[in-house]
Amino acid sequence: MIQIEIVFKGESMDLKKYIIEVVKKARNASFEMARIDTATKNKALLETANELEKRAQEIISQNAKDITNGVEKKLSSAMVDRLKIDEAMVKKIANVLREVATLPDPVGEITDMIVRPSGIKVGKMRVPIGVICIIYESRPNVTIDAASLCIKSGNAVILRGGSEAINSNIILAKIMSEVCSGAGLPSDCVQIITTTDREAVKELLIQDKYIDLVIPRGGKSLIKTVVETSKVPVIKHYDGNCHLYVDKDADLKKAEEIAINAKTQRPGVCNAIETILVHQDIADIYLRNLFSKLREKKVEIRGCERTLKIDSSVFSATEDDWYTEYLDLILAVKIVDNIDEAIAHITKYGSNHTEAIVTENYTSAMKFLREVNSSCVMVNASTRFSDGGEFGMGCEIGISTDKLHARGPMGLKELTTQKFIVFGSGQIRTTK
Repeated sequence: MIQIEIVFKGESMDLKKYIIEVVKKARNASFEMARIDTATKNKALLETANELEKRAQEIISQNAKDITNGVEKKLSSAMVDRLKIDEAMVKKIANVLREVATLPDPVGEITDMIVRPSGIKVGKMRVPIGVICIIYESRPNVTIDAASLCIKSGNAVILRGGSEAINSNIILAKIMSEVCSGAGLPSDCVQIITTTDREAVKELLIQDKYIDLVIPRGGKSLIKTVVETSKVPVIKHYDGNCHLYVDKDADLKKAEEIAINAKTQRPGVCNAIETILVHQDIADIYLRNLFSKLREKKVEIRGCERTLKIDSSVFSATEDDWYTEYLDLILAVKIVDNIDEAIAHITKYGSNHTEAIVTENYTSAMKFLREVNSSCVMVNASTRFSDGGEFGMGCEIGISTDKLHARGPMGLKELTTQKFIVFGSGQIRTTK
């Protein structure tokens, strides 16, 4: 028995009992959530947005505790920055809720109706998944992003954020839970695990009787642990080793702007590029200009042997560099003979996250789209657009590099499943 006492709804209990209570309540709430109409869900989201803004100072006060703890623990400045909530961030979080409220509700959608020779009508209806557990690190805004998408898609959600943002996560989830309950949703549709003990995650991951899906968001070690431990189905992505291929028929100005944006706008995120592949026909002129701009932005460049012949000051890339998600101002560069070599490189070293091609050649663009096996593939656009908000989903619950059942940024539809439905008029089966 795990010896940690937790007070849950006024009762003191050990960790194992606490987790069981949480998941049972979530399961019961999920049955009610499946029956909630769109107007009620939207009302809850909009009222939560207003309440967050009203209680902005309370949220900021709790967030300040996390910031102080982060500084004391000597977290990196980038990590501390990701934790911070100010009035502008509260407004941004609230607006996410408002945007999700405007999105079409996928629950109840009927598709693929056909009439069979027997006269029965067969189709599919979209329904909630049930209970979704989100295990995440760092950014406290994920608390609201995840909960809002789960609510709108008719699911109950269990949130387990990182210890570095525990105070921020608790106040955000508490406000949302209180408002949702008052707006007509089940009181346990949004729950947050209030202990930072890592054993809580292990206990959650074995609750396959009550939890339908686990979605981890965070570093590779977290996701690896979840995948190896969970008895519940997991949707994940390990790395964001993203590539940009500059084709021989590229507009070099576009290619330069896209490369700089994709690498330097926010280098510490999963949709930033880590490697540029450049066609040999335009490599010399393109790379000389690009390297000058990248160095102005303090980017360290690691290149293949052919790249070093263009610029001898570039660091020599190793085999490991092609596999690495730097999440930093470091860029690997390789010159390739043709588009086939570029695609082969992505297939071998990529993480199936997001890849982009810059080209004015339609045939090359379509070949890249068809043959690159990643969850997001782009033509003449920065990989930084690989994001649920940018794709019109309001926000995202994560980016899946799996193929079942969701792939790419996950929004409302990806938090539902489908069941077959049949309409008849008294038919009976006569075939064996």
